[in-house]
Amino acid sequence: MALCLRRAAAAAVGEALRRGASTAPWRRAASASYHHTIQALLRETAGPRAAARERRSGRVPAVLLALAGAGPGEGVAHRKLLTADRKQLGEILKQSPYFLSTPVRLQVRAGERSTAVVHSGTVLPIKFYPEKAGGTTGVVHRDETTGNILNLVLVEADEGTMLKVNLPVEFKGEDVCPGLKKGGFLQKIRTSLVYLCPAEHIPPKIEVDLANLDIGDRVSMNDIPVHPSLKLLSKNETMPVCKILASKPVE
Repeated sequence: MALCLRRAAAAAVGEALRRGASTAPWRRAASASYHHTIQALLRETAGPRAAARERRSGRVPAVLLALAGAGPGEGVAHRKLLTADRKQLGEILKQSPYFLSTPVRLQVRAGERSTAVVHSGTVLPIKFYPEKAGGTTGVVHRDETTGNILNLVLVEADEGTMLKVNLPVEFKGEDVCPGLKKGGFLQKIRTSLVYLCPAEHIPPKIEVDLANLDIGDRVSMNDIPVHPSLKLLSKNETMPVCKILASKPVE
């Protein structure tokens, strides 16, 4: 009887190991790591045909850029071709509403079955390959029909690296805004602002507080408090981000 039980237990362990071996390593990771670390593989070939093959297999072609220096405008030192799991990226996007302004962890493995990490670090997702270092962030490329992510470009965001980041603007305090309580209209002029940020101080968003605004008041770009290490990149920092109008303008 004991021998039968030992055999059954050994068979169960063997089956579990076989199932684990057939599962991608990133799927066996802890859930917290899964949602906060992009798990990628090295990719050998570039071009539209190779990218199409990746997409058909449920993966997203990606590129990792390393800047030549800590400051913007110093060029790209090198780039790595990567591929990431589309489902995992989709889960990360669900968990991170400010995906393109939030540095995340990246782990790169040598192959699908490999557990060896060949690269790890902090990265910032950006829209496109910049002609010069410090390209602004933008929108993740998606298929218009399916909504699937088509490609992803990441830039290394180690501490001390300066990056141009297009930060989303959010308005708070509309429910207590004196001007709006009087029947005024909130005119949103800017939905994002570009800042030069140290990688370790990139805010996920810029908040504009409306709590004390009356009809006729406005908030300019340089009125918004941010971390002292951030530099607003605008030719005219006095341009308004929003205004409280007496009524909605006629279209």
